[in-house]
Amino acid sequence: MLTRREILALLPAAVLAPGMASVSPARAAALSYTLKPRQLSDGIWLLSGAQEAITRQNGGAIANVSILDTDAGAVVIDTGPSRLYGEALAALARDLTGKPVARVYNTHFHPDHVFGNQAFEPETIAAPKGVIDGLKDFGNGFADGMYYITGDWMRGTELVLPGTLLEAGVEDFGNRRIRALPMRGHTSSDLVLFDENSGFVFAGDLVFLDRAPTTPHANIERWRMALANLGGIPHRFIVPGHGPAENSTRGLDQTRQWLEAVDGIVRDAFERGLDVSEAAALPLPEWTNGMALARYEFERTVMHLYPKLEAEKWPRVDTNH
Repeated sequence: MLTRREILALLPAAVLAPGMASVSPARAAALSYTLKPRQLSDGIWLLSGAQEAITRQNGGAIANVSILDTDAGAVVIDTGPSRLYGEALAALARDLTGKPVARVYNTHFHPDHVFGNQAFEPETIAAPKGVIDGLKDFGNGFADGMYYITGDWMRGTELVLPGTLLEAGVEDFGNRRIRALPMRGHTSSDLVLFDENSGFVFAGDLVFLDRAPTTPHANIERWRMALANLGGIPHRFIVPGHGPAENSTRGLDQTRQWLEAVDGIVRDAFERGLDVSEAAALPLPEWTNGMALARYEFERTVMHLYPKLEAEKWPRVDTNH
């Protein structure tokens, strides 16, 4: 059982102030997400998440969500932070495409990407086994944390697991062939989706752009390997999990550069004997100045990586053997 502190520590970019102000009953009844789709290409829309931490003001809507029009119906990539968001998303997908939702993908198990699942039929929601297992392990704890942080935005939200197990391969939707590419690094199971017809890569949280990456479940080395694999896909456009979509490799390059820099700073601090608070206060490279939440995420990454470094240097000895 996770403690409240552990739940909040694991939540991606969750902060308690100033967004923890209470919501009045009148405002709670009027809460609604204003979804503003941006058309990236013919039949492809992006709902950009706020380049912020999860707060009560933004209702947790910080992750990018995509909608694709296909012959078989609408395809939705990630579902947002709550039932309320998911319901607005489902309605928007139908309005934009004029078709029912044929498939929903969960790119990983973090709460800003999956708690809108409730608005869709479970059988339409697909994810790799590792994503489903992650939701089983952490989902209810994440729900508690999201309720605590965002309050009435989460009203009526329950964890809904994907009903379709997804493996590597292609799903054919008629005018679109979408290739599922299971990877890992940001979490123990990350799903990348490649629309072979348009050349769009939907990278989930393996790629951040102009916003510092989150690391509560990260394996830095595997993440860097995943980025190398992503770079080998013959893509035309990359849609990150957070940040602007671009027809460039800037997101790949920036995410890789951040991981290498932060990993190096933290490891050097650990080897020099600095404690967590001292390491968290170290300066960041100047090129990170324009990245949203750079200092905040660096401090969190120090807290995530120090226990791992301690375990590497001083492995636990089982005195029973």
